[in-house]
Amino acid sequence: MNIVLMFGGKSGEHEVSLISGASVARHIPKDGNRISLVGIDRDGAWYLQDDSLLEMVRTNPDAALSITADPARRVQVVPGGGCTGALRCGDTSIPADVVFPVLHGTFGEDGTIQGLFEMAELPYVGGGVMASAVAMDKEKSKVIWQEAGLPIVPFLTVREAEWTAGDSTAQGAGRHTVCSTIEETFAWPVFVKPARAGSSVGACKAVDRASLAECLDEAFRWDTKILVEPFITAREIECSVTGNGRAVAYEPGEIAPTHEFYDYEAKYIDPDGAVLIIPAPLTAEQKEQVTSLACRAYELLDLDGLSRVDFFLDKTSGKLYLNEINTLPGFTSISMFPRMCEAAGLNYPDLITHLLDLARERFEHSRRLRTTRA
Repeated sequence: MNIVLMFGGKSGEHEVSLISGASVARHIPKDGNRISLVGIDRDGAWYLQDDSLLEMVRTNPDAALSITADPARRVQVVPGGGCTGALRCGDTSIPADVVFPVLHGTFGEDGTIQGLFEMAELPYVGGGVMASAVAMDKEKSKVIWQEAGLPIVPFLTVREAEWTAGDSTAQGAGRHTVCSTIEETFAWPVFVKPARAGSSVGACKAVDRASLAECLDEAFRWDTKILVEPFITAREIECSVTGNGRAVAYEPGEIAPTHEFYDYEAKYIDPDGAVLIIPAPLTAEQKEQVTSLACRAYELLDLDGLSRVDFFLDKTSGKLYLNEINTLPGFTSISMFPRMCEAAGLNYPDLITHLLDLARERFEHSRRLRTTRA
């Protein structure tokens, strides 16, 4: 199989993708597979990487991928080109029986690159255009889950136009109105996060009005839409899910952060930022609730391929809340998604093969659907 592994990306999670991509590259079975590496730089340009990079990350377990921006190896996409002609480097085609986009955040799991793959007629790992876009938007996914009766954390949405209404000083009309509404709705502390970013980028905890304004200013650096939620003292539970149409959930895990919450530094920078507990210490009833809710949340968004579903388990009330869903979760050596699958009996190489098979299966099924009356 000809596999194109894409990594990097125009995203605040660019560095994470370099580490995740290397981990995936190491675990793609060598037998019968030919891997091409395509790196996407911070400006969104695509470059075919030399085969020596693949050999380097496969022989060095600590190495991350890197991107050489050689203009002579710039990759172009041909709409309708299919597996043999959609990806080109100069006059040469890059065969792609399936694309594995190890891309986190914007322009990677928000439906944009998925739309490009669809137009190019390329099979790809992960959810489709609509499902990816909705899952990336925390507000929209919460609205869907709430309408279906699934338990979510209460939230307020703040849009940039509301925040910047009036003058731009600290006493601006928009800033005053937004802060007052939040204070009237939730008790301190509250949690502020961009609606369409991942890896806790731009997220922070506010304990009073002054820190709230600072948190909102920071969050608006990453997105034009922000969610504000009550801060829940909770255990963080996660569950891996795979499948096309019908979801299969794996062994849930728990993250016990050593930081105040599971922020970007705890996830990717500090090696001691969290203790990962797999399986999560849950009762049989709690485990059943987690896995069934994970599958339901996944299916409600029409997801395919894979996702990691994140929950809060309130330490006081014992109530379980859906937090968010990640359609292209981290694949680093310490990432929860592959480790939870492995705990359920699906080892890393077999997981990668399963995801590639799901991508091909979804592609072949969708191409049986009619697009013309002729």
